[in-house]
Amino acid sequence: MTSTITRRSILAAGLAGLASPALAVQTTRHNVSSFKRVDWRDHFDDLGRGLIVADTASRALHFWNSDESVYRIYPTSVPMSEELTKLGYTEVVGKKEGPTWTPTPSMRERDPSLPRVIPAGPTNPLGTHALYLSWQYYRIHGTHDTRKIGRRSSDGCIGLYNEMIADLYALVKIGTRVRLI
Repeated sequence: MTSTITRRSILAAGLAGLASPALAVQTTRHNVSSFKRVDWRDHFDDLGRGLIVADTASRALHFWNSDESVYRIYPTSVPMSEELTKLGYTEVVGKKEGPTWTPTPSMRERDPSLPRVIPAGPTNPLGTHALYLSWQYYRIHGTHDTRKIGRRSSDGCIGLYNEMIADLYALVKIGTRVRLI
């Protein structure tokens, strides 16, 4: 009996392969939807004014309010490289709706053509809202470029979809503790 390879047989074999659990695990390993719930107790002793854990490996930001009645998880963009990634403990020291963006000195050194300031609006890299951290130049902010979420694409900040940073912004208080892992 001779077997003939057709487009239909190749398509069927491909679809069968997609149903394979091993392939599914490999596919979701790099997918934004692969993050999991985290326990805040692994990172802090108490909830204080609220907590944020930004996980750069799973590209997810976790938020708990002060009485643990609210838990949120958001997909994020993370820094492009290890040298741009700052890990550790910080806190939210400011909040701004419609932030302006000023490139850092190191950004201007890498790209002197950057403008000095970009006002709030659709071309602003900080999106619609920004949470300012106690670390100089580091922010948790929105982005108008939705292709960045789920990727290594920032110069050090943690980026969220604009509608998600608006949700987080409404929940976060000044003094919320943050950990980047």
